[in-house]
Formats: sequence, C-alpha cells, structure tokens
Amino acid sequence: MVSMHDLKKDLPASIVVFFVALPLCLGIALASGAPLFSGLIAGIIGGILVGVLSGSPLGVSGPAAGLAVVVLGAIETLGSFEAFLLAVVLGGLLQIALGVARAGVLGYFFPAAVIQGMLTGIGIIIILKQIPHALGYDTNPVGDMGYAEIDGGTVFSAFGEMLDYIHPGALLISLASLAILIAWSTPRITGHRWLGLVPGPVLAVFFAVACQLLFSGMSTFALSDDHLVSVPVASSLGEFASLFVSPDFSQIGNPIIWTVALTLAAVASIETLLSVEAVDRLDPQKRVTPTNRELVAQGVGNSVSGLIGGLPITQVIVRSSANVQAGARSKVSAISHGVLLLVCVATVPHWLNLIPLGVLAAVLLVTGYKLAKPALFKKMWAYGPEQFAPFIVTVAGVVFTDLLLGVGMGMTVALVILLQWSFRNSHFLHMEKGETAAHRPVLTMHLAEEVTFLNKGAIRKQLDEVPDNSILVIDQSNCVYLNHDVAEIIDDFARVAPERGIEVKQTEFTKQILRGPKWSSQSAA
Repeated sequence: MVSMHDLKKDLPASIVVFFVALPLCLGIALASGAPLFSGLIAGIIGGILVGVLSGSPLGVSGPAAGLAVVVLGAIETLGSFEAFLLAVVLGGLLQIALGVARAGVLGYFFPAAVIQGMLTGIGIIIILKQIPHALGYDTNPVGDMGYAEIDGGTVFSAFGEMLDYIHPGALLISLASLAILIAWSTPRITGHRWLGLVPGPVLAVFFAVACQLLFSGMSTFALSDDHLVSVPVASSLGEFASLFVSPDFSQIGNPIIWTVALTLAAVASIETLLSVEAVDRLDPQKRVTPTNRELVAQGVGNSVSGLIGGLPITQVIVRSSANVQAGARSKVSAISHGVLLLVCVATVPHWLNLIPLGVLAAVLLVTGYKLAKPALFKKMWAYGPEQFAPFIVTVAGVVFTDLLLGVGMGMTVALVILLQWSFRNSHFLHMEKGETAAHRPVLTMHLAEEVTFLNKGAIRKQLDEVPDNSILVIDQSNCVYLNHDVAEIIDDFARVAPERGIEVKQTEFTKQILRGPKWSSQSAA
C-alpha cells in the first residue's frame, strides 16, 4: 500500500515527469520517422500499463531515444509503419519469453563503474542537446539524443549553427525558468510552509506559458510554432480514434519482420536492464527491482503498444532520473504521469501546444547537471584506475557514440582490468616459503574456493617461477570449484616437475566439487 506521505511526493513528481516526457515522446517519434502520435501512445502505455505490471518503484517507461535509429531503419526496410507495428508486437512477445526464462539476471553483471559512467554520459549528452533548445535553435527534435544528429551533423556542429539563430524570447524564457528551478531547489524554498508545496518545474512551466502569451504581441520576442510543443490535435472523437493504427498481420510470414522483432527485443531488453540498474543506484531507499518481472512487463507493454499504433517501449533513464530527482517514492508517480499524458492529449492538446520548448530544456538541463556533477569525476578518480578507467571510457562512449556502444566500450575496459588483476594473482593464490632440514626450499600454493579459467595465466606464471630442486605443496583443501583447464595445468606441471628436481604434493579436496572433472592428487619424487 502507498502511504499518504508517499502520495504527497509521487503526485507532484508525476507532473514533472509528464512535462519531461511530453516533448520526448513527440521528439523521439519525429526522430524515428514515425507518426507523432505513436510516441504519445508509447508514453501512455509505458506509464500506465508497464507502470502497473513493473516491480520498479521509480523507473519510468516509454519510447527510447536509443531505439530511434533502429525504428527509422526498420520502417524504411519494411516499407510501411503497419508492418513495423507487427514487429513491435512480436518483439514484445519475445521479451515476455525472456522474462519467463529468467534472462533478467544478465542485468546484475554490469559493473557499478560502467553504470555510473552511463548515467554521467547521459547527463552530459542531455546538457549538450538542450543548450540549442534553450537558445531557441529548435531544428532537431527534443528526442534526438545521439551524437550524430538526424540532419547529418553532430552535437558540436549544432553549437556553431545555433549562434546565428538565438531567439531573444526563447532565451529569456529559458534563463528565467533556470532561475526558478535553481531557487526552488534551495533549502529556503523547499523548507517553506507554502512555497515548498509547489514543484519548481511546474511553476517554471506556468511562468513560461504566461511569458509566451505575453510575447505573442511583440515581434522581437514572439515565439513561432517551431519553439513550442506540438501535440497532434483532433477536431472530433472520430478523428482522435483514427490516430490509433493496427499492425499488418498479413506480413507475419515475412522473415524480415522476425529479424526486426528479434532486434527490438534484444536492444529494448538490454536498455531496460541498464536503466533498471542505474535507477536502483539512484534510489535513496536502495530498493532492488526484480529484473525478470521487468522484462515481462516491458514485453506486455510493447505488444499492446504495437497493437494500437505505438512505438517500442523501454525503461528510460532520462525520465526515470527526472522522477527520482523530483522526489518520487513509488511507482504511483510513473502511472500518474501516463494518466496525465492520456487525459491531456485527449482533452486539452491546444493548451499543451502553448508550452515553450525553452522551459522544458531548462528542466532537462538541471536533470543533466545532477547526473554529471563535476564532483563525481573527482570521486571516481579517488577510487583508483580500476574504477575510473571503465567509468571515463563509458562516459566518452555514451557522449560520442550512443548508449549501448558506450556501455560496451566500458564493459570491455572493465573486463580487461579484471583479466589483468586475475593474471597478477590478486586473491585466489598465495605462496608461502619454508625450508626443510636438508635446506630444500618449500613453497605452498593455496587455491581459493573457486578457481576459474580467468586464473589460468596467473597460476601458470607462478608454477613456472617455482625454483628447481624445491618442494611445492598445492593446498586444495578450501577448493569448492576447480576449472578443468587449471586442473590440467597443475597435472601437467606435476608430471614434468621431476625433470627439474621438484617434488609436488597435493592435498585432497575437503569440499564437494560443484563442477569440473574429479582428479586425484599426484606426487612426483
């Protein structure tokens, strides 16, 4: 049950997430080459249906910027949006199967440094992407979150272009909105009896709409439609219903449909698992999301979204981060933001189209800064190179490529560091030196509870360094699992050791071997 105390936090947070999600849903649809309304459908389904089924207390689901390129290419390849919707439905069913097969456990294998690097990289890319919108340069959709932009340029090429298109009205609204957001985050406001009840982003949006209406009669400051939110407006209930599209089920035998479905299921599942890990790290209460349930929830959401004309859905970090930072306590916030999207899009789209993009850019700029604070780089540096290296590589990868490739680069660096530590004999192997009455050196090698193939290099290196005419005791008494490859290395060494005058003694296992072949101890005199 959700307490009244949580509701007091969740409902204002849902309004903040609603204002963040609205332009992102539209922008991602535009960047994907899909109908604008398809992005709103995905946002509504992601908020309400996935929110109800999910076990994530703070995660928010909806259309993902990381899938925009995949969606754009798939629609072009399949030749119609209706055929693509069939792939979305099938992709959702595949995700359900992944959840039932308990594939969600893969989410637990992402190192903390990589997840933190991903969050920081996303924060930086949000800042870089929103600066042009804050200045009134709105040629790219708000949902375009990649380094390479849809017009063929890059994040930084837009910086040079925007200087020629600074709009005084948009800039004034953005700066004023930023001032409100910063002021409303100070203890003096948050602790005030009445002012603390009003969320800063909500106040900023209403202020921006008022400015936009005031500027409409001024030629210099008036905002054109390009600088405002653009929600599809239906003149009647029948026209609104026509915005929902059904899949083309006649294409179910098309192998390309299944290829796209597999791609969507794989990418959406990976992005969801990454987001789950990231949001759980941001959660002040440190709750753990059940990942298998999350995959099932996302799969159901994708299938339903595809059935009624929506884009693919994942749990998304930008909206989830905004949700956490707005003070949400439970998934009521995510569900409520979906209800707000549905109600407002169906009843008051004209009002939504009065919202300047500049104020939404200001909200996202604050969100991006909180994800990528400069102090975080200093903190990660203090943890040492084994943490900082994968962190900074992930940050650079996310900013200069995309989310999945950036995470892949960070994982690669983390794996290389893991292999280096394994080779340098960090925790699984210990050498003790002793001496017999005959002055023969005695060395003892203690194997840890689990010795894997990653330890092959270090063990081989240590065995090669055993001095001639010595005694080597290999202590296996604590070993629970000994990899077959490592066992062969030890056996081979024991067979050739007499040639170097080395006597090898091996203790028996005292614990059950979980995996791998049973092998007997050998002794070479």
